[in-house]
Amino acid sequence: MITPADNSNSSLAIDAKGLESLKQSARQNSPDSLKAAAKQFEALFMNMIMKSMREATPQDGILDNQQTKMYTSMLDQQLSQNLASRGIGLADVLIRQLSSNQMNSAVAPDGADAAKDLADPSASLRTEIMRSMAERNALAAQRSNAAHALQSGGSVTSASAKPAHVQAFQDKLSAHAEEASLTTGIPAKFMLGQAALESGWGKRVIKTADGSSSNNLFGIKAGANWKGKTVDAVTTEYVDGVAQKRVEKFRAYDSYADSFRDYAKLLRSNPRYEKVLANASDVNGFAQGLQRAGYATDPNYATKLTNLINRNLSA
Repeated sequence: MITPADNSNSSLAIDAKGLESLKQSARQNSPDSLKAAAKQFEALFMNMIMKSMREATPQDGILDNQQTKMYTSMLDQQLSQNLASRGIGLADVLIRQLSSNQMNSAVAPDGADAAKDLADPSASLRTEIMRSMAERNALAAQRSNAAHALQSGGSVTSASAKPAHVQAFQDKLSAHAEEASLTTGIPAKFMLGQAALESGWGKRVIKTADGSSSNNLFGIKAGANWKGKTVDAVTTEYVDGVAQKRVEKFRAYDSYADSFRDYAKLLRSNPRYEKVLANASDVNGFAQGLQRAGYATDPNYATKLTNLINRNLSA
C-alpha cells in the first residue's frame, strides 16, 4: 500500500505540478520539505544511472523508434522514483548534512549569515537540487503532453493509427524501400509489405548458424549463380497445393539495405518479373504478378500480400 507521503513524492516523476507544491513546502524550511527534496534528488541520481545504462545497451532493433524510446524514458523516470522511495542512502546523507547546516545557521549571529552561506555549500546544493528537479519535471511534462497528443490525434490506440510494430517496421526500413523504388518503379509501401509478409514484420528473418541475422527480408533463395553468402533454413513449399517442409539455401546480406538492393536487382534483371514491374502501380496487380511469376509457391500468396498492404500500409 502506498502512503500519502509516498504518493506525493512518486507523482513528481510524471507530474510537473508537483514541483510547485514542493517549492512552497521548501519555503517553510520544515524537516518534511527537506526530506522530500532529498528524496527527489536521490530519484534524479537514480534516473541518471538508468539513463547511462540504457545508453550503454544496443538500441537499434527493428522495433526501436522515437516513440518506444520516449515511453522507455518515462518508465525509467517512474522506476527511479519508486527505487528512491525505498532509498539507497543518498537522501539520508543529504538530510543529515542540510539539517546540520540549518541548525548552525539558526544559532549564528545575524551578521554571520551571509558569510556562512558563502563558506557552506549547503545553500548552493539546495539550489542545485531544485534546479535539477525543475529541469527533470519540465522534460517529463513535455513528454506527458506529447503522449496525450499522440492519444488524441495519432496514437497507436486510435482507430486511424498504425499499430506500433507496423510503424516501427516502416520507420526502420522506409529509406531502403524508397531507394529500391527509384530503381524499380515499384511503390515503396508495396516492397515494405512484401518484406513484412516474408519476414513476419522483421521477427522471422532467417538466422545464420551462429544465430546472427541473414538480413534476408524477402526470402530470396540462393541459386547456382549466386556468389554471395548463404544460409540453410527450413521453409514451407507447396507442391500441387500441399504444404511441405524443406531445407533450402537462402541468400545472406550484410545489411537490410543490401537486401532491398538485391531484391530490386532481381526484379529488374529477371525477365519473369517484367509484368510485375509493368503493373506495379496497383497493389493487386503487383501481388498477382508476383504469384504468376512464381515468386512463391503459396497459392494464397497474392491475397495475403494484398490484404497486408491494404490493411497496414495504405495510408
